[in-house]
Amino acid sequence: MKAKNEVRIEFLSKSQNEAFARVAVAAFAAQMDPTLEEIADIKTAVSEAVTNAIIHGYEDSEGVVRINARLYDDKIVIEVIDNGKGIEDVELARQPLYTSKPELERSGMGFTVMETFMDEVEVTSSVGKGTCVRLTKRFKKANGEMGRG
Repeated sequence: MKAKNEVRIEFLSKSQNEAFARVAVAAFAAQMDPTLEEIADIKTAVSEAVTNAIIHGYEDSEGVVRINARLYDDKIVIEVIDNGKGIEDVELARQPLYTSKPELERSGMGFTVMETFMDEVEVTSSVGKGTCVRLTKRFKKANGEMGRG
């Protein structure tokens, strides 16, 4: 299926860029006339994915975080990509309350939050090469589920 529209964003892995990424993707998604709940879900999931890339992907170094977002007739697909250290055990990292940074008082709920607010979450990672988190959100209005919200 061919995307209706696409955007690519790159920014330095600085924590202050997380808010920019969240708002930019929400603004891009707005052209699909999503509900306020759907926009909030997208913003929350993007925030978690970008924060993970910055804190875990690059740790104490600086790198580039890329976001590719594509709109289809009934959904948005967002990829948050880093070229950081990668995830050794993706399944372990996806477990609720697991964190590799307990000293930073991280909750270990990032992937759980993403899975709660998105319809699909796919994670691919290679140690030493980086991680791609693919988030998919289907729009209710496009699927004929009007009347909720």
